[in-house]
Amino acid sequence: MAEKITQTAGRDALGEFAPEFAHFNDDVLFGENWNNGDIDLKTRCIITVVALMASGVTDSSLVYHLQNAKAHGVTRAEIAAVITHVAFYAGWPKAWAVFNLAKGVWEE
Repeated sequence: MAEKITQTAGRDALGEFAPEFAHFNDDVLFGENWNNGDIDLKTRCIITVVALMASGVTDSSLVYHLQNAKAHGVTRAEIAAVITHVAFYAGWPKAWAVFNLAKGVWEE
């Protein structure tokens, strides 16, 4: 059986302020979507990094998903190849921003 993904960040950060959003984040996005076995976790991690990069999201959520990718077997060489490939489609400056974050994660 595959590792079950659980998340409490929504409730931890927004549980009292936005309980419905926290529910969707923790129970639906991570509880259901991330535990759908149709895509393996390593691939799902790569897709998430690509989606955030393409959207220009380079905050702590991207760092979390880079760390998650590393934890699920994405190697330094693989993440470098992914970021390089996506740079041609999503933008060179976005790649620079993501490389700066990824470099720190893979040096941890």
